[in-house]
Amino acid sequence: MLLRQRPGEKTAFQEIAPYDAAIDLQTDMVLVYGIDDTMEERIRSWTDEGYRVGLMTGTAWGEYQPYLTGQIDGKLHWDEAQTRANGTRLIHETDDVPYMVPTVSFSDFVAGRLKKAVDAGVEAFYMEEPEFWVEAGYSPAFQREWELFYNEPWMPPHQSPDAQYRASKLKAELYKQALERICSSLKSYAKHTYGRQIRFFVPTHSLINYCQWRIVSPESKLMDVSGIDGYIAQVWTGTSRVPNVYAGVRKERTFETAYLEYGVMQELVRGSDRRMWLLHDPIEDHPGRTWDDYRMNYKKTVVASLLHPHIDHYEVTPWPHRIYKGKYLSSDHNKKVPLPEDYGTTLLTVINALQHMPLGGTVSAPVGVQQEGPSQPRMGVLVADSCMYQRLDLTLDWDNIKEDERFASEMEHITWDAFFGLAMPLLKHGAPVRPVQLDNVRRIPHYLSPYDILLLSYEFMKPEYMDVHYALAQWVQAGGVLLYVGDGSDAYHGVREWWSEGQHSYANPAHHLFETIGVPLEAPPEGEALITNVGKGAFAYLHEHPAAFASSEAGADRLRETVLAALQSVHGADARWDRSHALIAHRGPYVAAAVLDEGVSAEPVRLEGPFVDLFDGRLAVRAHVVIQPGDQALLVDLNHAYAAMSERPVLVAAAGRVTELPAADSSGNEVACSMCCYSIRGPEGVGAMLRFAAAGAPGRVTVELDGKPYPHEWEWEAASSTFAVSFVHPAGGVRLTMEMAGT
Repeated sequence: MLLRQRPGEKTAFQEIAPYDAAIDLQTDMVLVYGIDDTMEERIRSWTDEGYRVGLMTGTAWGEYQPYLTGQIDGKLHWDEAQTRANGTRLIHETDDVPYMVPTVSFSDFVAGRLKKAVDAGVEAFYMEEPEFWVEAGYSPAFQREWELFYNEPWMPPHQSPDAQYRASKLKAELYKQALERICSSLKSYAKHTYGRQIRFFVPTHSLINYCQWRIVSPESKLMDVSGIDGYIAQVWTGTSRVPNVYAGVRKERTFETAYLEYGVMQELVRGSDRRMWLLHDPIEDHPGRTWDDYRMNYKKTVVASLLHPHIDHYEVTPWPHRIYKGKYLSSDHNKKVPLPEDYGTTLLTVINALQHMPLGGTVSAPVGVQQEGPSQPRMGVLVADSCMYQRLDLTLDWDNIKEDERFASEMEHITWDAFFGLAMPLLKHGAPVRPVQLDNVRRIPHYLSPYDILLLSYEFMKPEYMDVHYALAQWVQAGGVLLYVGDGSDAYHGVREWWSEGQHSYANPAHHLFETIGVPLEAPPEGEALITNVGKGAFAYLHEHPAAFASSEAGADRLRETVLAALQSVHGADARWDRSHALIAHRGPYVAAAVLDEGVSAEPVRLEGPFVDLFDGRLAVRAHVVIQPGDQALLVDLNHAYAAMSERPVLVAAAGRVTELPAADSSGNEVACSMCCYSIRGPEGVGAMLRFAAAGAPGRVTVELDGKPYPHEWEWEAASSTFAVSFVHPAGGVRLTMEMAGT
């Protein structure tokens, strides 16, 4: 069979500008953005520098004015703009760039524009952000699509829970159909015209963020489109700093939210042949914050992503031009300044580490535990695409909405207490819990088998297909523990779906779940859990709304106690969950660690080294690292380098892309292995720093640009048996040569 993926593509970035030495990050790919008249020229500028090139553009919005104004087919298409109940359009930055209803004609227009990129030699397409706002659904185009899909008259989506649910379900389906049409058209064109097999990816926010921001997107539905090869997880500071509630406190929890966002994106493709790229952004879309703020939150998101070891592909940044050529607030907020030198070097160091990040590794909560074992149960919180279908506040008058009312409603709903009430109590006590995509149990064999206990509630989502209950029942029978949390109060239980229609109807989809698993439908005493052994597993039930467990520390404790009791009902009283305030991933030589605040301890965590600190611009060597609650670390364990040392040095970390070259003398003849030679390249003007481990100090270190000496410094550190070389990256890169002592 044809392979979906190509080897040697681990890192990428997206950029709208043509090649510029100041943003030459030396990743494997560049994703050229936009399909305007300069597209071919911009593609060529990057391919000339040796980059593999993909093409990225917006799915829901973009420079699509020729279509809107009738230049393509002689018809105006403004009625296809996403529209609110009060008649206003949803726009992306400017009035002439609306979010679109993805009709067949719009999909064909986009596919036609993208064929120029196939002609220009693009290897892969990235159709980003297929987004349909929850508060939209009133345009003539959407009304037509409703009637085609449901074979019934359109209903205003704010009219009832059923109307809202059906509208949102249709929105996701329309973007699935549009992407399938665009993907099929482009792949067929490339194959028939050029004999080329192109690839197709969808950059998308996480399901969690779309629920918080109240946007509908196809998400897991795209797993059913055979031509789509994967996703980019668009998770960054801007999505992860959205406030949530834990123990009754509403605030930003960037690390924890990022961890859950990256987690649901990992679970979206786990066990499939689709690729997931995880995005990082060293700043964010908000231009009014300080460099210190950007850097602090960048650390949180990078470490959060590395705690998901089934993914090893990364979009290292969007828009490097705004990082390396932009200006943002200084620490004192008094003026805007360029990228701080130390931060610029750190970014290159992290990018290079991601280039070499191995797949797999272990994640542990208790400090010192290197692998998950019986004392560290594998936990998940089930989520589904339908989480996005019931995110509109139906108490508001959407025909005559007032902005202050809308804003207050957004702030209340954006925290999404029902989901975070289940996930955050576990995560805050060191469980490497992940959001698990319920829809995937129909697609991926044995999808639930990696988990010991799963938490489920239908108070914030619904099962779109009844057969997911058969999969859950089978998993429980085989030894899984399922904890259902819900009180049946959600208004969306009454929507027209499989559980409420037909010969056997149920007031609540949970009733069918109980029946399928074979447990009685009876509510336990208030505040208590009902636990029933089923086969080799168990079913536990809390008759409460999941938001209750976000409202207080006592509520969070009660959820944790129920989780442990349910596990012990299957694994015996000796089953335990070792609580901790640390999450640590070991991936080859790399150690990613986070210490949680609001957890089981306020004490710092000490890791014994020696380590190279990748978040330090000087690549400092530390005998041990102390991590405070709320902080994170990304380290290289030097013991791995020591084990690989011989007479040649071992490169431990580098701010730039390093390629080892055959060493040669002035005549071009290869010389003895004591001579080491490297090509090093990075963005022009950014500080380069390399640290090597070696048995002894080098006798000579030279750096050359176009065959001429280039300014640099190097320093031997006997205590760690390492040395560092530093210089400023020039355009085109340098050649580093080292002659080891004693030769």
